[in-house]
Amino acid sequence: MASSSDSPESPAAGPTPGLTFSRTDLLRWLYLARLTLVTGILAGALRTWFSARPQDTLIATVMFLVALAVTATSFWYTHILGREPGENFLYAQVILDVALVTGIVHVTGGAGSSFAPLYILVISSGALLLPLPGGVLIGALASILYFADVVWAYDLTLRLDVALQLALFSVVALLTGFLGDRLRRAGIALGAVSSELQQLRLDTSDILANLATGVLTVDGEGRLAYVNPAAERFLHLPASRWMGLPVLEAVDERAPGMGAVLRRAIRERRPVDRFKTSVRGDDRELVLGISTAILDRAEDEPPSATAIFQDITDLERLEVLHRRADRLEAVAELSASLAHEIKNPLASIRSAVEQLGRGSLTPADRAVLEALVLSESDRLSRLLSEFLEFSGLRMGRREPVDLSRLTQECVAVARHHPDAGHEVEITCRGLDDSAWVTGDSDLLHRAVFNLVLNAVQFAGPEGRVVVTLEKQHERPNPRGTRIRRPVRLAVRDSGPGVPVEQMARIFDPFYTTRRAGSGLGLAVVHRAVEAHEGAVFVERAPEGGAQFVLYLPGAVAEPEGVER
Repeated sequence: MASSSDSPESPAAGPTPGLTFSRTDLLRWLYLARLTLVTGILAGALRTWFSARPQDTLIATVMFLVALAVTATSFWYTHILGREPGENFLYAQVILDVALVTGIVHVTGGAGSSFAPLYILVISSGALLLPLPGGVLIGALASILYFADVVWAYDLTLRLDVALQLALFSVVALLTGFLGDRLRRAGIALGAVSSELQQLRLDTSDILANLATGVLTVDGEGRLAYVNPAAERFLHLPASRWMGLPVLEAVDERAPGMGAVLRRAIRERRPVDRFKTSVRGDDRELVLGISTAILDRAEDEPPSATAIFQDITDLERLEVLHRRADRLEAVAELSASLAHEIKNPLASIRSAVEQLGRGSLTPADRAVLEALVLSESDRLSRLLSEFLEFSGLRMGRREPVDLSRLTQECVAVARHHPDAGHEVEITCRGLDDSAWVTGDSDLLHRAVFNLVLNAVQFAGPEGRVVVTLEKQHERPNPRGTRIRRPVRLAVRDSGPGVPVEQMARIFDPFYTTRRAGSGLGLAVVHRAVEAHEGAVFVERAPEGGAQFVLYLPGAVAEPEGVER
Protein backbone atom coordinates (compact mmCIF):
# COMPACT_ATOMS: atom_id res chain seq x y z
CA MET A 1 0.00 0.00 0.00
CA ALA A 2 1.16 3.51 -0.70
CA SER A 3 2.11 5.54 2.30
CA SER A 4 -0.21 8.33 1.24
CA SER A 5 -3.13 6.16 2.19
CA ASP A 6 -2.36 6.82 5.84
CA SER A 7 -2.98 10.52 5.40
CA PRO A 8 -5.91 11.90 7.41
CA GLU A 9 -7.23 13.44 4.23
CA SER A 10 -7.82 10.00 2.73
CA PRO A 11 -11.50 9.03 2.86
CA ALA A 12 -10.61 5.68 4.34
CA ALA A 13 -8.44 7.11 7.06
CA GLY A 14 -10.94 8.65 9.40
CA PRO A 15 -14.21 7.65 10.96
CA THR A 16 -17.09 6.95 8.65
CA PRO A 17 -19.05 10.23 8.82
CA GLY A 18 -22.78 10.21 9.14
CA LEU A 19 -23.01 6.58 10.38
CA THR A 20 -24.15 5.56 13.84
CA PHE A 21 -20.64 4.15 14.48
CA SER A 22 -17.12 5.13 13.48
CA ARG A 23 -14.23 2.91 12.44
CA THR A 24 -12.83 3.41 15.93
CA ASP A 25 -16.04 2.01 17.42
CA LEU A 26 -15.93 -0.97 15.06
CA LEU A 27 -12.28 -1.61 15.92
CA ARG A 28 -13.15 -1.66 19.62
CA TRP A 29 -15.60 -4.54 19.04
CA LEU A 30 -13.10 -6.23 16.73
CA TYR A 31 -10.43 -6.16 19.45
CA LEU A 32 -12.85 -7.61 21.99
CA ALA A 33 -14.05 -10.41 19.69
CA ARG A 34 -10.51 -11.29 18.69
CA LEU A 35 -9.26 -11.61 22.27
CA THR A 36 -12.34 -13.55 23.30
CA LEU A 37 -11.91 -16.00 20.46
CA VAL A 38 -8.19 -16.70 20.86
CA THR A 39 -8.60 -16.93 24.64
CA GLY A 40 -11.31 -19.54 24.19
CA ILE A 41 -9.22 -21.51 21.73
CA LEU A 42 -6.19 -21.40 24.07
CA ALA A 43 -8.32 -22.51 27.01
CA GLY A 44 -9.70 -25.39 24.94
CA ALA A 45 -6.20 -26.45 23.88
CA LEU A 46 -4.90 -26.39 27.44
CA ARG A 47 -7.88 -28.37 28.71
CA THR A 48 -7.19 -31.14 26.18
CA TRP A 49 -3.40 -30.92 26.69
CA PHE A 50 -2.80 -34.63 26.85
CA SER A 51 -5.17 -35.62 24.02
CA ALA A 52 -4.33 -32.73 21.69
CA ARG A 53 -1.48 -32.73 19.26
CA PRO A 54 1.50 -30.76 20.60
CA GLN A 55 1.71 -28.59 17.45
CA ASP A 56 -1.96 -27.61 17.87
CA THR A 57 -1.34 -26.45 21.44
CA LEU A 58 1.73 -24.55 20.25
CA ILE A 59 -0.24 -22.88 17.44
CA ALA A 60 -3.04 -21.87 19.89
CA THR A 61 -0.49 -20.41 22.30
CA VAL A 62 1.33 -18.45 19.57
CA MET A 63 -1.99 -17.14 18.22
CA PHE A 64 -3.02 -15.97 21.68
CA LEU A 65 0.29 -14.19 22.33
CA VAL A 66 0.37 -12.56 18.87
CA ALA A 67 -3.28 -11.49 19.13
CA LEU A 68 -2.72 -10.13 22.64
CA ALA A 69 0.36 -8.13 21.64
CA VAL A 70 -1.12 -6.74 18.41
CA THR A 71 -4.47 -5.95 19.99
CA ALA A 72 -2.92 -4.18 22.98
CA THR A 73 -0.66 -2.13 20.71
CA SER A 74 -3.54 -1.29 18.38
CA PHE A 75 -5.83 -0.32 21.26
CA TRP A 76 -3.17 1.96 22.69
CA TYR A 77 -2.72 3.61 19.27
CA THR A 78 -6.40 4.12 18.39
CA HIS A 79 -8.08 4.57 21.78
CA ILE A 80 -5.44 5.76 24.22
CA LEU A 81 -3.57 8.11 21.87
CA GLY A 82 -6.76 8.86 19.94
CA ARG A 83 -5.12 8.48 16.51
CA GLU A 84 -7.28 7.96 13.46
CA PRO A 85 -6.59 4.51 11.90
CA GLY A 86 -5.10 4.70 8.42
CA GLU A 87 -5.81 2.36 5.54
CA ASN A 88 -2.62 0.31 6.06
CA PHE A 89 -3.49 -0.09 9.73
CA LEU A 90 -6.96 -1.41 8.82
CA TYR A 91 -5.56 -3.84 6.24
CA ALA A 92 -3.16 -5.19 8.87
CA GLN A 93 -5.98 -5.74 11.38
CA VAL A 94 -8.19 -7.61 8.94
CA ILE A 95 -5.34 -9.73 7.54
CA LEU A 96 -4.37 -10.66 11.11
CA ASP A 97 -7.94 -11.79 11.77
CA VAL A 98 -7.95 -13.87 8.59
CA ALA A 99 -4.73 -15.55 9.71
CA LEU A 100 -6.11 -16.15 13.23
CA VAL A 101 -9.31 -17.71 11.89
CA THR A 102 -7.26 -19.89 9.55
CA GLY A 103 -5.18 -21.05 12.54
CA ILE A 104 -8.30 -21.78 14.58
CA VAL A 105 -9.86 -23.76 11.71
CA HIS A 106 -6.59 -25.68 11.33
CA VAL A 107 -6.31 -26.75 14.97
CA THR A 108 -10.02 -27.60 15.20
CA GLY A 109 -10.22 -30.04 12.33
CA GLY A 110 -9.78 -28.23 9.02
CA ALA A 111 -12.68 -29.05 6.70
CA GLY A 112 -14.64 -30.52 9.60
CA SER A 113 -14.12 -27.47 11.86
CA SER A 114 -17.17 -25.73 13.31
CA PHE A 115 -15.29 -22.41 13.20
CA ALA A 116 -15.19 -22.10 9.38
CA PRO A 117 -18.20 -19.66 9.40
CA LEU A 118 -15.93 -17.19 11.24
CA TYR A 119 -14.49 -16.36 7.82
CA ILE A 120 -17.85 -14.71 7.01
CA LEU A 121 -17.50 -12.39 10.01
CA VAL A 122 -13.94 -11.50 9.05
CA ILE A 123 -14.96 -10.83 5.45
CA SER A 124 -17.87 -8.66 6.66
CA SER A 125 -15.62 -6.63 8.97
CA GLY A 126 -13.21 -6.12 6.08
CA ALA A 127 -16.06 -4.85 3.90
CA LEU A 128 -17.02 -2.30 6.58
CA LEU A 129 -13.49 -1.16 7.34
CA LEU A 130 -12.01 -1.14 3.82
CA PRO A 131 -13.02 0.24 0.43
CA LEU A 132 -14.70 -2.09 -2.09
CA PRO A 133 -11.49 -3.48 -3.66
CA GLY A 134 -10.04 -4.12 -0.21
CA GLY A 135 -13.13 -6.03 0.92
CA VAL A 136 -13.01 -8.22 -2.19
CA LEU A 137 -9.28 -8.77 -1.66
CA ILE A 138 -9.85 -9.93 1.93
CA GLY A 139 -12.56 -12.34 0.69
CA ALA A 140 -10.13 -13.78 -1.86
CA LEU A 141 -7.39 -14.11 0.80
CA ALA A 142 -9.75 -15.94 3.18
CA SER A 143 -10.80 -18.34 0.42
CA ILE A 144 -7.18 -19.06 -0.58
CA LEU A 145 -6.06 -19.72 3.02
CA TYR A 146 -9.05 -21.95 3.75
CA PHE A 147 -8.50 -23.89 0.55
CA ALA A 148 -4.79 -24.30 1.30
CA ASP A 149 -5.49 -25.46 4.84
CA VAL A 150 -8.21 -28.01 4.18
CA VAL A 151 -6.81 -29.39 0.92
CA TRP A 152 -3.04 -29.15 1.24
CA ALA A 153 -2.43 -29.29 4.97
CA TYR A 154 -4.79 -32.21 5.46
CA ASP A 155 -3.93 -33.77 2.06
CA LEU A 156 -7.57 -33.96 0.99
CA THR A 157 -9.19 -33.69 -2.38
CA LEU A 158 -11.54 -30.77 -3.06
CA ARG A 159 -14.86 -31.93 -1.68
CA LEU A 160 -18.27 -30.52 -2.62
CA ASP A 161 -18.90 -29.00 0.82
CA VAL A 162 -15.53 -27.24 0.75
CA ALA A 163 -16.24 -25.92 -2.75
CA LEU A 164 -19.60 -24.63 -1.60
CA GLN A 165 -17.97 -22.90 1.37
CA LEU A 166 -15.41 -21.25 -0.92
CA ALA A 167 -18.19 -20.10 -3.22
CA LEU A 168 -20.10 -18.74 -0.20
CA PHE A 169 -17.03 -16.81 0.96
CA SER A 170 -16.72 -15.25 -2.51
CA VAL A 171 -20.39 -14.26 -2.64
CA VAL A 172 -20.25 -12.81 0.87
CA ALA A 173 -17.12 -10.86 -0.01
CA LEU A 174 -18.75 -9.35 -3.09
CA LEU A 175 -22.09 -8.56 -1.41
CA THR A 176 -20.68 -7.18 1.82
CA GLY A 177 -18.04 -5.24 -0.09
CA PHE A 178 -20.71 -3.66 -2.31
CA LEU A 179 -23.02 -2.90 0.60
CA GLY A 180 -20.17 -1.61 2.72
CA ASP A 181 -19.05 0.69 -0.08
CA ARG A 182 -22.59 2.05 -0.60
CA LEU A 183 -22.98 2.53 3.12
CA ARG A 184 -19.65 4.32 3.30
CA ARG A 185 -20.56 6.65 0.42
CA ALA A 186 -23.94 7.42 1.94
CA GLY A 187 -22.26 8.04 5.26
CA ILE A 188 -19.78 10.46 3.70
CA ALA A 189 -22.60 12.39 1.98
CA LEU A 190 -24.68 12.42 5.15
CA GLY A 191 -21.67 13.47 7.16
CA ALA A 192 -21.05 16.40 4.81
CA VAL A 193 -24.67 17.51 5.19
CA SER A 194 -24.44 17.05 8.95
CA SER A 195 -21.27 19.12 9.08
CA GLU A 196 -22.86 21.88 7.03
CA LEU A 197 -25.95 21.81 9.24
CA GLN A 198 -23.81 21.96 12.35
CA GLN A 199 -21.87 24.89 10.89
CA LEU A 200 -25.13 26.61 10.00
CA ARG A 201 -26.36 26.14 13.55
CA LEU A 202 -23.15 27.58 14.93
CA ASP A 203 -23.32 30.54 12.55
CA THR A 204 -26.98 31.13 13.38
CA SER A 205 -26.27 30.94 17.09
CA ASP A 206 -23.43 33.44 16.73
CA ILE A 207 -25.62 35.81 14.73
CA LEU A 208 -28.52 35.61 17.18
CA ALA A 209 -26.18 36.00 20.13
CA ASN A 210 -24.69 39.20 18.71
CA LEU A 211 -27.90 40.74 17.42
CA ALA A 212 -29.12 43.95 19.03
CA THR A 213 -32.64 42.69 18.24
CA GLY A 214 -34.35 40.54 20.85
CA VAL A 215 -35.56 37.08 19.82
CA LEU A 216 -37.80 35.02 22.09
CA THR A 217 -39.47 31.74 21.15
CA VAL A 218 -42.18 29.88 23.07
CA ASP A 219 -43.75 26.53 22.25
CA GLY A 220 -47.47 25.95 21.83
CA GLU A 221 -47.92 25.70 25.60
CA GLY A 222 -46.19 29.00 26.29
CA ARG A 223 -42.95 27.46 27.58
CA LEU A 224 -39.70 29.24 26.81
CA ALA A 225 -37.83 27.48 24.00
CA TYR A 226 -35.20 30.09 23.11
CA VAL A 227 -34.12 33.56 24.17
CA ASN A 228 -31.07 35.42 22.87
CA PRO A 229 -28.90 37.74 25.01
CA ALA A 230 -30.58 40.91 23.69
CA ALA A 231 -34.01 39.61 24.71
CA GLU A 232 -32.64 38.64 28.13
CA ARG A 233 -31.33 42.17 28.53
CA PHE A 234 -34.53 43.90 27.42
CA LEU A 235 -36.88 41.73 29.48
CA HIS A 236 -34.59 40.86 32.41
CA LEU A 237 -35.45 37.24 31.69
CA PRO A 238 -32.43 34.93 32.21
CA ALA A 239 -32.54 31.79 30.09
CA SER A 240 -30.87 29.73 32.83
CA ARG A 241 -33.90 30.27 35.06
CA TRP A 242 -36.82 30.22 32.60
CA MET A 243 -35.84 27.74 29.88
CA GLY A 244 -38.58 25.14 29.48
CA LEU A 245 -40.96 26.90 31.88
CA PRO A 246 -44.23 28.79 31.16
CA VAL A 247 -43.06 32.33 30.54
CA LEU A 248 -45.89 34.37 28.98
CA GLU A 249 -47.13 35.87 32.26
CA ALA A 250 -43.60 36.92 33.18
CA VAL A 251 -43.19 38.46 29.71
CA ASP A 252 -46.43 40.40 30.17
CA GLU A 253 -45.21 41.75 33.50
CA ARG A 254 -41.98 43.02 31.98
CA ALA A 255 -43.38 44.14 28.59
CA PRO A 256 -47.16 44.71 28.84
CA GLY A 257 -49.01 43.16 25.94
CA MET A 258 -46.15 41.05 24.52
CA GLY A 259 -47.37 37.87 26.19
CA ALA A 260 -50.90 38.51 24.92
CA VAL A 261 -49.54 39.02 21.40
CA LEU A 262 -47.75 35.66 21.55
CA ARG A 263 -50.89 33.95 22.90
CA ARG A 264 -52.99 35.41 20.09
CA ALA A 265 -50.42 34.38 17.48
CA ILE A 266 -50.47 30.79 18.78
CA ARG A 267 -54.25 30.71 19.09
CA GLU A 268 -54.97 32.16 15.65
CA ARG A 269 -51.94 30.53 13.97
CA ARG A 270 -51.21 33.89 12.40
CA PRO A 271 -48.32 36.32 12.97
CA VAL A 272 -48.93 39.72 14.54
CA ASP A 273 -47.12 42.77 13.18
CA ARG A 274 -46.45 46.29 14.39
CA PHE A 275 -47.12 46.00 18.10
CA LYS A 276 -45.46 48.44 20.48
CA THR A 277 -44.92 48.28 24.21
CA SER A 278 -42.75 49.88 26.87
CA VAL A 279 -40.22 48.31 29.21
CA ARG A 280 -38.09 49.77 31.94
CA GLY A 281 -34.45 50.05 30.90
CA ASP A 282 -31.45 50.69 33.10
CA ASP A 283 -31.92 54.46 33.16
CA ARG A 284 -35.00 55.23 31.05
CA GLU A 285 -38.23 53.89 29.63
CA LEU A 286 -37.72 51.99 26.37
CA VAL A 287 -40.21 51.52 23.55
CA LEU A 288 -40.05 48.12 21.87
CA GLY A 289 -41.38 47.42 18.38
CA ILE A 290 -42.58 43.82 18.18
CA SER A 291 -43.49 41.45 15.38
CA THR A 292 -44.11 37.72 15.59
CA ALA A 293 -43.48 34.67 13.45
CA ILE A 294 -45.26 31.30 13.56
CA LEU A 295 -43.72 27.84 13.11
CA ASP A 296 -46.43 25.23 12.53
CA ARG A 297 -46.09 21.79 14.04
CA ALA A 298 -48.37 18.80 13.47
CA GLU A 299 -52.01 19.60 12.75
CA ASP A 300 -53.14 18.53 16.22
CA GLU A 301 -50.37 20.48 17.99
CA PRO A 302 -50.33 24.24 18.60
CA PRO A 303 -47.58 26.11 16.75
CA SER A 304 -44.59 27.73 18.38
CA ALA A 305 -44.35 31.52 18.23
CA THR A 306 -41.30 33.79 18.03
CA ALA A 307 -41.33 37.43 19.10
CA ILE A 308 -38.77 39.65 17.34
CA PHE A 309 -38.38 43.05 18.98
CA GLN A 310 -35.96 45.94 19.12
CA ASP A 311 -35.50 49.26 20.86
CA ILE A 312 -37.32 51.90 18.79
CA THR A 313 -37.29 54.64 21.43
CA ASP A 314 -35.19 57.01 19.34
CA LEU A 315 -37.24 56.24 16.23
CA GLU A 316 -40.43 57.01 18.16
CA ARG A 317 -39.03 60.35 19.28
CA LEU A 318 -38.03 61.19 15.73
CA GLU A 319 -41.48 60.18 14.51
CA VAL A 320 -43.11 62.44 17.12
CA LEU A 321 -40.90 65.32 15.96
CA HIS A 322 -41.75 64.59 12.32
CA ARG A 323 -45.47 64.44 13.09
CA ARG A 324 -45.23 67.71 14.96
CA ALA A 325 -43.38 69.32 12.05
CA ASP A 326 -45.93 67.89 9.60
CA ARG A 327 -48.79 69.27 11.69
CA LEU A 328 -47.19 72.72 11.82
CA GLU A 329 -46.56 72.62 8.10
CA ALA A 330 -50.14 71.51 7.46
CA VAL A 331 -51.46 74.33 9.67
CA ALA A 332 -49.30 76.84 7.77
CA GLU A 333 -50.52 75.58 4.40
CA LEU A 334 -54.13 75.52 5.61
CA SER A 335 -53.82 79.04 6.95
CA ALA A 336 -52.33 80.27 3.70
CA SER A 337 -55.08 78.59 1.67
CA LEU A 338 -57.81 79.97 3.93
CA ALA A 339 -56.31 83.47 3.78
CA HIS A 340 -56.21 83.22 -0.02
CA GLU A 341 -59.83 82.10 -0.18
CA ILE A 342 -60.93 84.94 2.13
CA LYS A 343 -58.77 87.60 0.46
CA ASN A 344 -60.56 87.50 -2.91
CA PRO A 345 -64.12 88.02 -1.58
CA LEU A 346 -62.89 90.73 0.79
CA ALA A 347 -61.19 92.56 -2.08
CA SER A 348 -64.39 92.43 -4.12
CA ILE A 349 -66.47 93.67 -1.17
CA ARG A 350 -64.04 96.52 -0.46
CA SER A 351 -64.02 97.64 -4.07
CA ALA A 352 -67.83 97.59 -4.22
CA VAL A 353 -68.17 99.51 -0.93
CA GLU A 354 -65.71 102.15 -2.14
CA GLN A 355 -67.70 102.68 -5.31
CA LEU A 356 -70.98 102.79 -3.37
CA GLY A 357 -69.52 105.45 -1.08
CA ARG A 358 -68.86 107.87 -3.93
CA GLY A 359 -72.57 108.49 -4.51
CA SER A 360 -72.23 109.10 -8.28
CA LEU A 361 -73.69 105.76 -9.39
CA THR A 362 -76.75 105.07 -11.43
CA PRO A 363 -79.48 103.01 -9.77
CA ALA A 364 -78.57 100.03 -12.00
CA ASP A 365 -74.87 100.14 -11.05
CA ARG A 366 -75.77 100.54 -7.39
CA ALA A 367 -78.00 97.48 -7.56
CA VAL A 368 -75.19 95.43 -9.17
CA LEU A 369 -72.67 96.47 -6.53
CA GLU A 370 -75.08 95.75 -3.67
CA ALA A 371 -75.80 92.32 -5.11
CA LEU A 372 -72.04 91.72 -5.39
CA VAL A 373 -71.51 92.61 -1.72
CA LEU A 374 -74.27 90.22 -0.68
CA SER A 375 -73.05 87.31 -2.85
CA GLU A 376 -69.43 87.67 -1.72
CA SER A 377 -70.58 87.93 1.91
CA ASP A 378 -72.57 84.70 1.44
CA ARG A 379 -69.52 83.08 -0.15
CA LEU A 380 -67.38 84.07 2.85
CA SER A 381 -69.99 82.78 5.25
CA ARG A 382 -70.29 79.46 3.37
CA LEU A 383 -66.50 79.11 3.21
CA LEU A 384 -66.08 79.70 6.93
CA SER A 385 -68.93 77.31 7.75
CA GLU A 386 -67.37 74.53 5.68
CA PHE A 387 -63.97 75.24 7.20
CA LEU A 388 -65.42 75.05 10.72
CA GLU A 389 -67.11 71.79 9.77
CA PHE A 390 -63.82 70.42 8.43
CA SER A 391 -61.73 71.51 11.42
CA GLY A 392 -64.34 70.26 13.89
CA LEU A 393 -64.44 66.70 12.58
CA ARG A 394 -64.28 64.37 15.57
CA MET A 395 -65.07 60.72 16.06
CA GLY A 396 -68.28 60.47 18.08
CA ARG A 397 -69.81 57.39 19.67
CA ARG A 398 -68.81 54.16 17.99
CA GLU A 399 -71.68 51.85 17.15
CA PRO A 400 -72.55 49.21 14.54
CA VAL A 401 -73.40 50.91 11.24
CA ASP A 402 -74.90 49.21 8.21
CA LEU A 403 -72.85 50.82 5.46
CA SER A 404 -75.26 49.47 2.84
CA ARG A 405 -78.27 51.28 4.29
CA LEU A 406 -76.20 54.42 4.98
CA THR A 407 -75.02 54.49 1.34
CA GLN A 408 -78.61 54.16 0.08
CA GLU A 409 -79.59 57.18 2.20
CA CYS A 410 -76.66 59.22 0.87
CA VAL A 411 -77.54 58.32 -2.73
CA ALA A 412 -81.16 59.34 -2.16
CA VAL A 413 -80.07 62.74 -0.78
CA ALA A 414 -77.61 63.25 -3.65
CA ARG A 415 -80.34 62.52 -6.23
CA HIS A 416 -82.31 65.55 -5.00
CA HIS A 417 -79.32 67.87 -4.70
CA PRO A 418 -79.46 70.93 -6.97
CA ASP A 419 -76.19 69.89 -8.66
CA ALA A 420 -77.62 66.52 -9.65
CA GLY A 421 -80.45 67.63 -11.90
CA HIS A 422 -82.41 64.99 -13.75
CA GLU A 423 -79.78 64.08 -16.32
CA VAL A 424 -77.29 62.25 -14.05
CA GLU A 425 -77.97 58.51 -13.73
CA ILE A 426 -76.93 56.93 -10.41
CA THR A 427 -76.62 53.12 -10.38
CA CYS A 428 -76.14 51.12 -7.17
CA ARG A 429 -74.64 47.65 -6.88
CA GLY A 430 -74.21 45.37 -3.88
CA LEU A 431 -76.48 47.39 -1.58
CA ASP A 432 -79.04 44.63 -1.06
CA ASP A 433 -77.03 42.84 1.64
CA SER A 434 -75.93 44.34 4.94
CA ALA A 435 -72.30 45.40 5.32
CA TRP A 436 -71.61 46.21 8.95
CA VAL A 437 -68.83 48.46 10.15
CA THR A 438 -68.17 50.06 13.52
CA GLY A 439 -68.01 53.84 13.69
CA ASP A 440 -69.75 57.20 13.90
CA SER A 441 -72.80 57.10 11.61
CA ASP A 442 -72.95 60.90 11.20
CA LEU A 443 -69.28 61.12 10.24
CA LEU A 444 -69.61 58.22 7.82
CA HIS A 445 -72.74 59.78 6.31
CA ARG A 446 -70.88 63.00 5.57
CA ALA A 447 -67.97 61.09 4.01
CA VAL A 448 -70.12 58.89 1.75
CA PHE A 449 -72.43 61.77 0.79
CA ASN A 450 -69.47 63.97 -0.18
CA LEU A 451 -68.06 61.15 -2.35
CA VAL A 452 -71.37 60.62 -4.17
CA LEU A 453 -72.03 64.36 -4.54
CA ASN A 454 -68.52 64.93 -5.87
CA ALA A 455 -69.11 62.22 -8.49
CA VAL A 456 -72.48 63.74 -9.45
CA GLN A 457 -70.95 67.21 -9.82
CA PHE A 458 -68.17 65.97 -12.11
CA ALA A 459 -70.30 63.54 -14.12
CA GLY A 460 -71.96 66.47 -15.91
CA PRO A 461 -75.23 66.52 -17.88
CA GLU A 462 -76.39 63.07 -18.95
CA GLY A 463 -73.52 61.63 -16.96
CA ARG A 464 -73.46 58.40 -15.04
CA VAL A 465 -72.42 57.51 -11.48
CA VAL A 466 -71.95 53.90 -10.29
CA VAL A 467 -71.84 53.12 -6.56
CA THR A 468 -70.56 49.63 -5.67
CA LEU A 469 -70.36 48.09 -2.20
CA GLU A 470 -68.75 44.73 -1.44
CA LYS A 471 -67.36 42.87 1.55
CA GLN A 472 -63.78 41.62 1.18
CA HIS A 473 -63.39 39.83 4.50
CA GLU A 474 -61.60 36.83 3.03
CA ARG A 475 -59.35 38.78 0.65
CA PRO A 476 -55.89 40.15 1.44
CA ASN A 477 -55.66 43.65 2.85
CA PRO A 478 -55.68 46.46 0.30
CA ARG A 479 -52.15 47.11 -0.85
CA GLY A 480 -50.22 49.29 1.58
CA THR A 481 -52.85 49.01 4.36
CA ARG A 482 -53.53 46.84 7.39
CA ILE A 483 -57.33 46.98 7.42
CA ARG A 484 -59.00 43.98 9.06
CA ARG A 485 -62.03 42.44 7.32
CA PRO A 486 -62.22 45.31 4.78
CA VAL A 487 -65.49 46.61 3.34
CA ARG A 488 -65.00 48.30 -0.04
CA LEU A 489 -67.11 51.18 -1.35
CA ALA A 490 -66.33 52.42 -4.88
CA VAL A 491 -67.89 55.53 -6.46
CA ARG A 492 -67.22 55.92 -10.18
CA ASP A 493 -68.28 58.78 -12.46
CA SER A 494 -68.20 59.38 -16.19
CA GLY A 495 -66.59 62.80 -15.90
CA PRO A 496 -63.21 63.94 -17.16
CA GLY A 497 -61.33 62.11 -14.41
CA VAL A 498 -58.43 63.30 -12.27
CA PRO A 499 -55.11 63.96 -14.03
CA VAL A 500 -52.24 61.90 -12.69
CA GLU A 501 -50.32 64.97 -11.57
CA GLN A 502 -53.29 66.11 -9.45
CA MET A 503 -54.00 62.80 -7.70
CA ALA A 504 -51.44 63.44 -4.95
CA ARG A 505 -53.20 66.69 -3.95
CA ILE A 506 -56.83 65.81 -4.54
CA PHE A 507 -57.54 65.33 -0.81
CA ASP A 508 -55.73 68.51 0.30
CA PRO A 509 -57.93 71.19 1.93
CA PHE A 510 -58.96 74.02 -0.43
CA TYR A 511 -57.61 72.16 -3.46
CA THR A 512 -60.30 71.93 -6.12
CA THR A 513 -60.58 71.73 -9.89
CA ARG A 514 -64.28 72.72 -9.96
CA ARG A 515 -65.33 76.31 -10.38
CA ALA A 516 -67.07 77.65 -7.25
CA GLY A 517 -65.87 74.64 -5.27
CA SER A 518 -64.47 75.13 -1.76
CA GLY A 519 -62.00 72.25 -1.96
CA LEU A 520 -63.11 70.88 1.42
CA GLY A 521 -65.48 68.05 0.38
CA LEU A 522 -62.83 65.43 -0.35
CA ALA A 523 -60.72 66.66 2.57
CA VAL A 524 -63.71 65.90 4.83
CA VAL A 525 -63.91 62.41 3.28
CA HIS A 526 -60.22 61.79 3.95
CA ARG A 527 -60.39 62.92 7.59
CA ALA A 528 -63.55 60.94 8.29
CA VAL A 529 -62.15 57.73 6.79
CA GLU A 530 -58.83 58.21 8.58
CA ALA A 531 -60.70 58.60 11.88
CA HIS A 532 -62.27 55.18 11.25
CA GLU A 533 -58.81 53.62 10.56
CA GLY A 534 -59.72 53.13 6.93
CA ALA A 535 -58.27 54.34 3.64
CA VAL A 536 -59.52 56.17 0.56
CA PHE A 537 -57.88 56.21 -2.88
CA VAL A 538 -58.49 57.87 -6.23
CA GLU A 539 -57.79 56.17 -9.55
CA ARG A 540 -58.72 56.27 -13.19
CA ALA A 541 -61.87 54.32 -14.00
CA PRO A 542 -61.39 51.60 -16.68
CA GLU A 543 -63.86 53.29 -19.05
CA GLY A 544 -62.70 56.83 -18.23
CA GLY A 545 -63.66 59.22 -15.49
CA ALA A 546 -62.62 59.06 -11.85
CA GLN A 547 -63.13 56.32 -9.30
CA PHE A 548 -62.85 56.86 -5.56
CA VAL A 549 -62.40 53.70 -3.51
CA LEU A 550 -63.05 53.71 0.23
CA TYR A 551 -62.03 50.88 2.56
CA LEU A 552 -63.36 50.56 6.12
CA PRO A 553 -62.67 47.87 8.75
CA GLY A 554 -65.62 45.47 8.89
CA ALA A 555 -67.36 44.66 12.15
CA VAL A 556 -66.16 41.46 13.82
CA ALA A 557 -69.74 40.22 14.20
CA GLU A 558 -73.03 41.51 12.84
CA PRO A 559 -75.42 42.81 15.51
CA GLU A 560 -78.34 40.55 16.34
CA GLY A 561 -81.96 41.58 16.09
CA VAL A 562 -81.34 44.39 13.56
CA GLU A 563 -83.80 44.56 10.67
CA ARG A 564 -83.08 46.20 7.37
